[in-house]
Amino acid sequence: MNMNLKALLVDDEINILRNLQIVIPWEKHGIEVIGLAHNGVKALEMVQEHQPDLVLSDIRMPLMDGIGFLEKVSQMDKDIQVILLTGFQEFEYARSALKFGAKDYILKPINYEELEAIVVRIATEIREKRKAELDEQKKWSRVKHLAYEKFLFDILLDYTNVSTRHFFEDDNSLEETEFTFLLIDLDNYSQLSRKWSEKERKLENFAVRNVLQDALGPYQLLYSVLQTREGEWCVLIRQLQATVFNRDEVYSWSDTLQNAVKQNVKLTVSVGIYPEHLSVLKLAEAYKKLQRSLQLSPNVEQILMLEETNPNRNELNNSLWELVEGIVSSLKRRDKARMEATFEKLNESLRAISEHSYLRVEQILHFLILHLIREMREISIISDEEERALWANLERSVGVKDLLATIHQLINDCMSAGMNRKPSELLMLNAKEYISKNLSNDFGVEEIADHLGISCSYFSLLFKQHFSETFLEYLTRQRIELSKSLLRMSDKSITQIGKQVGYAERRYFTRVFFKFTGKTPSEYREQILSE
Repeated sequence: MNMNLKALLVDDEINILRNLQIVIPWEKHGIEVIGLAHNGVKALEMVQEHQPDLVLSDIRMPLMDGIGFLEKVSQMDKDIQVILLTGFQEFEYARSALKFGAKDYILKPINYEELEAIVVRIATEIREKRKAELDEQKKWSRVKHLAYEKFLFDILLDYTNVSTRHFFEDDNSLEETEFTFLLIDLDNYSQLSRKWSEKERKLENFAVRNVLQDALGPYQLLYSVLQTREGEWCVLIRQLQATVFNRDEVYSWSDTLQNAVKQNVKLTVSVGIYPEHLSVLKLAEAYKKLQRSLQLSPNVEQILMLEETNPNRNELNNSLWELVEGIVSSLKRRDKARMEATFEKLNESLRAISEHSYLRVEQILHFLILHLIREMREISIISDEEERALWANLERSVGVKDLLATIHQLINDCMSAGMNRKPSELLMLNAKEYISKNLSNDFGVEEIADHLGISCSYFSLLFKQHFSETFLEYLTRQRIELSKSLLRMSDKSITQIGKQVGYAERRYFTRVFFKFTGKTPSEYREQILSE
């Protein structure tokens, strides 16, 4: 690990100090000599000022000797390694100093080759310890971040009533935090969905999410990007409580997100903006409002600030959407009786609207069907074949009656499929979706088993039975397939692509890629370009 260290040299003999400074090749070993001291008192001052990692100190010195200096250093809250230099007459004294925290000692006259070997060994130990601490810190930060995003995701989708008090993301309660809420929706979703294969859909969704995660970097904001379903992402920007909502600023962020997706992924998105900062407890309601607002707007590549301009229409749209969400909820719970009752209420509402505007019913129904299809795909209750058949039926549908018949047939088919699925199969569908959404994250069996609410051993058993390979084999294969697509379709560096598919170190990514493909990522890209 390339980590420069700092060293302090302490001895009352000027010739020894100069030799220590010159003879040992400090720079070669990545160590900078930040000072020379003639006694323990001066050395303590320099320790406070320069925070060295390593100190070479003589024992016999005026004002404060090496042992006194060592005791003072050991009382400080600092990670400093001390090597003592001692004459033969202080040998036993120096050896006893190891009890006070001395890392090692060497006898005078100094054997500089031996001293250099000791310095290199201790410097290596310091670096390894620092790296382990940094890795642990990064791992814990990542775990906290994943838990934080999972918490926000569950809040958005109204899966939980978790108290916001003492959430461990930081020392502040989330009740004291507010969010700017942007909803990003992929334009022309239905057409794109029909055109893409499952693999292409995953790749495009993955690419858009990565672009969104990076796009607001220059603004120095604390924000999370959560994919709530295919073609839809929530951007939650943290704000301090009582921060004034700045419309121009939020429009600028939205414009940046749109341009980033258009330039990098060659797709267009629309952005819905909630017109005020929100506490965590209001996110679920705001999400539904933004979702409905974007879904019922026919424009593309728009930035839409949510406005409550027509209470009657909003109330009508909300009631219709609640019925559709009731249908989705019934499908998730496999509650056929409730689903049928909710569908009948939807029919009644649409009949009431049709008395005033038949075209209005047709428009609303198209949007409701699109919303329902996306929700069904998100819970893996509709296959690609069923979806393609549905789109074909919709293209042949010429009126409200046909549209209602089509959607009713779809719901019944999905309900039958859901009722026939075993709980273990549903768990594995959920696991597959979780893996797909988190390929760039560092996660293992523990995280995904916890997400599903089952033990690690039971998850591993189900996974092997369902996919005929282990979780790690499946995860690695998915990451390599995705990296191959990114190598073909993007000009990002090998290191960047490795990180996007969950490999922080290029060397390890290259090794895994070679194992699966027989080529390095660079060789694979060169072959694709030549072809």
